[in-house]
Amino acid sequence: MNPLLPRIPKDTVATAPITTAPSARPAPTWRRTVGSYVALTKPRIIELLLVTTVPVMFLAQRGVPDLWLVVATLIGGTLSAGGANTFNSVYDRDIDAVMARTRNRPMVTGEITPRAGLLFGAALTVVSTVWFLVFVNAMSAVLSLAAVALYAVLYTMVLKRRTPQNIVWGGVAGCMPTLIGWSAVTGTVQWPAVILFLVIFFWTPPHYWPLSMAFKDDYASAEVPMLPVERGAVAVARQIVAYSWVMVAVSLALVPVADMGWVYLVAAVVSGVVFIGEAHRLLRLAKQGAASTVLKPMRLFHFSITYVTLLFLAVAIDPLVHISIG
Repeated sequence: MNPLLPRIPKDTVATAPITTAPSARPAPTWRRTVGSYVALTKPRIIELLLVTTVPVMFLAQRGVPDLWLVVATLIGGTLSAGGANTFNSVYDRDIDAVMARTRNRPMVTGEITPRAGLLFGAALTVVSTVWFLVFVNAMSAVLSLAAVALYAVLYTMVLKRRTPQNIVWGGVAGCMPTLIGWSAVTGTVQWPAVILFLVIFFWTPPHYWPLSMAFKDDYASAEVPMLPVERGAVAVARQIVAYSWVMVAVSLALVPVADMGWVYLVAAVVSGVVFIGEAHRLLRLAKQGAASTVLKPMRLFHFSITYVTLLFLAVAIDPLVHISIG
């Protein structure tokens, strides 16, 4: 057995409400097989990563970047993120089998074998690196490869099962698209890209911890020490509030650093105020001892996606219709 792969306990698989026996699964077809491989890459996560890539390219260009460069960067980013997510799917198949929201993933059901998953993830990583080298530039290729390593190794293998702060430092991988988008246009990494990197860094905990609160029992049963498993709702909500304030403050720092105009400033302030308001609502209800049905942590989770989408949309629009603040 590959020492890098976790062993799935026999009793875990035996008690799962699904069966991996070949006779219990539909006969494989090429469409089903392709769908299973696509599922390994977690397309919904990739979509969110790409949302932060293209706007940064507009900002780096201070206008509309070359269309082919945008397409090439998106293709490379999709392949890279797909490789990282595939490695995560392979390594986490034991805990995915225990958690209700993940137990039907193809690596758990046996539709894809661990060996095939590893080869697929490696192929995506190699192809994405070569793609960036050939069609974008060396800096973007290095950053892309670093993102895979950070997610597949630092987060998945080192932090996730060991510390409640797993998503904080492991979330660095999700910040890399900001640097990749900037470097794709300029060949370098400069302060505006770093500021946006930090926005995503401080956004990740208040984005992911509400999800962890909603699925706390799942993580507990899988013995994954997410913060909501280790700490009470009030303690988690306090940290969410703290990260939210820092995130909004950092987002406003982009105004002087990148000479942003009124479009970005208004979007950052309005969406930031709503985000902070939602975080404080969560803390207030947690202090009142509200049940999960009243606490509704997924409300903040869903808004966090809206927030980052609106903010980065403003990042792209501001250089096109720049209205100077000064």
